[in-house]
Amino acid sequence: MCLIAVAVDRHPRWRFVLAGNRDEFHARPTAPAGPLDEAGTRFGGVDLVAGGGWLQVDARGRVAAVTNVRLGRPESAPRSRGDLVRGFVEGPDPAGAYLDALAPQASAYGRFNLLLWDGTLHVAGNHPAPHGRALPTPALHALSNAQLDAPWPKAEALRARFEAWLATAPAADPREDETLLTPLFAALADPARAPDEALPSTGVPLDWERRLSAAFIVGEDYGTRASTVLLVGDDGLWFEERRFAPGGIPAGRSAAWLPRHRGD
Repeated sequence: MCLIAVAVDRHPRWRFVLAGNRDEFHARPTAPAGPLDEAGTRFGGVDLVAGGGWLQVDARGRVAAVTNVRLGRPESAPRSRGDLVRGFVEGPDPAGAYLDALAPQASAYGRFNLLLWDGTLHVAGNHPAPHGRALPTPALHALSNAQLDAPWPKAEALRARFEAWLATAPAADPREDETLLTPLFAALADPARAPDEALPSTGVPLDWERRLSAAFIVGEDYGTRASTVLLVGDDGLWFEERRFAPGGIPAGRSAAWLPRHRGD
């Protein structure tokens, strides 16, 4: 993913809320969000090139999401950062133990920011050096292609609109209230670009810096491929993905309710 906002213990109904966009080249093969195992307890999208994911969940109450770190230069790594998402969601280890085991090999992955939640929120990365920590709650954070809560315009804008939603959203369920998530998807669909004086300097050409400054990126070659809202409560998880083709044309939707599974 390239833009994520998360709230933990800030909503009266949902313990964990995530809203995010995945930006990618449209030519990169991708499986839409769907069941990832026969039991139907894991759900998310799959990168068909490397086999990992950018956002996946497990009905035990495990969530993993990853962004890359943008430095404006090519990278080559033996392991795909998408494997970090799949590894946590499939595995048994608590988030802290998972990150402890990851630390010695973190540099083998492409530059990444990793968010994990299993009742406790953790953030980790490998740039400029491997790091990871638990985050206090209640909390609201925004993440793009820099460090957590870096004041990039699109991250700050999404955070503000997320905050406004949290202040007014009822203790409702999207299976019964179809308007509940409308403000979050509207925030993710914002195509406004930041003014040049507010742009971060990440080493990419200025025309790309401008293009990438929008929450919702429209392009024929590269753009926002999916917008996702995830809600996790004590009884289950709601996962809704809206997909887009070149030019920002709507290209499908996946939505699923996963009853909470109290597994091992």
